[in-house]
Amino acid sequence: MKPRQWGAGPRQPWQSTHALLLLPVVLILVITVVDIRSPESIHLGPALVIAPALTPSFAGPRTTAFVGALALAAQTLIAFLHGGIATSNHVVQLVTLAVLSVMCVVYSAVRERRQAQLAQVRTVAEAAQHVLMWPLPEYIGPLRIASLYLAAEDEAQIGGDLYAATRCDNTVRVLIGDVRGKGLPSIGEAALLLGAFRESAHRHVALADLASGLDQSISRYATELETEEETGERFATVLLVEIPDRESVTRMTSCGHPPPLLLSPGHAVTVPSLHPSPPLGVHGSTEHTLDVFSFEPGDTLLLYTDGVVEARDAHGRFYPLAERVARWTDDSPEALMHHVRRDLLAHAGGRLNDDAALIALHRTPAVRRRHHGHGRMAGADSSRPEAG
Repeated sequence: MKPRQWGAGPRQPWQSTHALLLLPVVLILVITVVDIRSPESIHLGPALVIAPALTPSFAGPRTTAFVGALALAAQTLIAFLHGGIATSNHVVQLVTLAVLSVMCVVYSAVRERRQAQLAQVRTVAEAAQHVLMWPLPEYIGPLRIASLYLAAEDEAQIGGDLYAATRCDNTVRVLIGDVRGKGLPSIGEAALLLGAFRESAHRHVALADLASGLDQSISRYATELETEEETGERFATVLLVEIPDRESVTRMTSCGHPPPLLLSPGHAVTVPSLHPSPPLGVHGSTEHTLDVFSFEPGDTLLLYTDGVVEARDAHGRFYPLAERVARWTDDSPEALMHHVRRDLLAHAGGRLNDDAALIALHRTPAVRRRHHGHGRMAGADSSRPEAG
């Protein structure tokens, strides 16, 4: 859904370009007037090259050529009024300005071509990302959901963190995980894990059996693809959560993943005591433990990856997630994600060193069954701040 726009909309690109074009034009005009009014011993004409040199930063080769031609015309006028065009000094200035203007036009053409290629690559990448990323529904079963993903790698919307949710026999099953590595190199394992969850979530009655199935998938993938140097390096931490529609409980199986936070009204934050098994792909035959906790209507379960709590500030201090979210336990999932995003980025100085993902699962009093499960792998932020 497109964000609501208030008041006048943003300027169109052509409007911004026309406004910026005034800068080199005014610069040429000022330099010309000042040079004409200055004594003949003062030569400001060489400064005209600044105008065509600035233009490629916001315009294409045609506009750059126009500014270059305008600068040459101004230099010609200055030469005509100051001793004549045929003087050696003015000839050198005209030739130099013409050569530099041509170089600026060539640079602008190369830059425009590379921008077009980059835009094409981004379009293809975004199309592939949307095939892999399934946005979580706003409501699923008795839950209201909001999610947040922050990629560590520039220009990336996906990475090694992942999450998914699905409906299975009057229950909601949620997966959040983190494969080894970050950014684009870890996409293969993340895609495999998501596909295995979507396929296996409906087959296994017990959550521990589902974890075992995912473990086998990761182990098989590692055996087939990892090199000798990567032996034992392909693994993933995973937290599986199961929330029945008619029971005020949540069942969890952790495979080396950080425990979630349980947010209750009145600024109460508790950390469920889990019995985690090793990450998936480390020991294929590991027994997985099922932990059961109370999850009442009005509570919010906050799932996250280690990229959140391991984000450091300028002094090397980790992000205190439990302490910060205690202020927002009464907020909606969307507002909670909005607060965490803003606070986390402020803590980390605007950039994270690792992918970070969060899901807020708010248990509503009424059961909603309109939506079926979806999954999402390391994608753009799907949270929306609440309208005031």
